[in-house]
Amino acid sequence: MTIFEALRQDHEKQRLLLKILCETHGDTPARREYFDELKQALEEHATAEERHFYTPLLQHDRAVELSRHGIAEHHEIDELVEKIDNTDWSSPVWLRTLKQLREKVEHHLSEEEQDFFPVAGKILSAKQKAQLAREYQDEMADTA
Repeated sequence: MTIFEALRQDHEKQRLLLKILCETHGDTPARREYFDELKQALEEHATAEERHFYTPLLQHDRAVELSRHGIAEHHEIDELVEKIDNTDWSSPVWLRTLKQLREKVEHHLSEEEQDFFPVAGKILSAKQKAQLAREYQDEMADTA
């Protein structure tokens, strides 16, 4: 497995959780459970991705701007998650903010997969891609 495949697996999980959450209504146990799962998935993914994907690529001029941009988007996502956390679960604002989060996350994931992965694929060797995947997956397993 490569780092790209490992990241894509988590991206798909995030997309699914966002889709499910956008179909929830009111202050229900299901909404709270799915949001807690999404919040944890986003936090753990961002931390591991920054360590095992962005950081190694910061050493290469072609990837510096893409890495910085990805890290900045992680912060924007964190801010939206915090805003949702501080919003009444049954308020229409909660769902509107969640939809903003969904747009931001899906934009971020698409940008990574379509723009950043091809650049990183040219920079990293096959051995590095496999090693980074192992390190990323090990960190994700430790937090699960």
